[in-house]
Amino acid sequence: MLKRLKKLSTEIAHANPWWEYRHDRYVRPDDKEGEYYYVHTHGSVVVIPEMEDGKLFMTRQFRYLNQRESFEFIGGGVKPGASYLESAKDELLEEGGFESAAMMLLGRFNPFNGATDEICEVYVARKLKKRGARPEGSEEFEEHTLSITEIEALIKNGELWDGMSIAAFMLYKLRVLDKV
Repeated sequence: MLKRLKKLSTEIAHANPWWEYRHDRYVRPDDKEGEYYYVHTHGSVVVIPEMEDGKLFMTRQFRYLNQRESFEFIGGGVKPGASYLESAKDELLEEGGFESAAMMLLGRFNPFNGATDEICEVYVARKLKKRGARPEGSEEFEEHTLSITEIEALIKNGELWDGMSIAAFMLYKLRVLDKV
């Protein structure tokens, strides 16, 4: 059995409204003291809106850090005091303009377990009603409704390169499509 690593201390090196950059001191597996720097968040959500015809709703947006456009499922951070499900519903309305009468949790994952303690919950949203998107001032989206085959082609050719969307799509395939 692997050793559980004991935390000795935590300090916040930087904080902003979305995450904290933390510095921990801990006991390493060799029993020496070590340091760990990481990003702490309240979590995140990815929502896969499933249309009545079986196609999936995605957005395309420009991503500043990579200076390129990105196909993505709806997603965002969990706000302090909010649940994962509440955050998923908020993001679905904000980015997709949808309300859902049937949200189902598909699974959880950590998007980058060596650099963040973030846990992402993935939902499929069904029985959708269009209400109109409400993007934040920093967001601009194109709306796309795509088949499974089209999404797989986007992944293969590198146009869908967002890791959280790829992980969410894999959970969708394993938990939804493989059950059909």
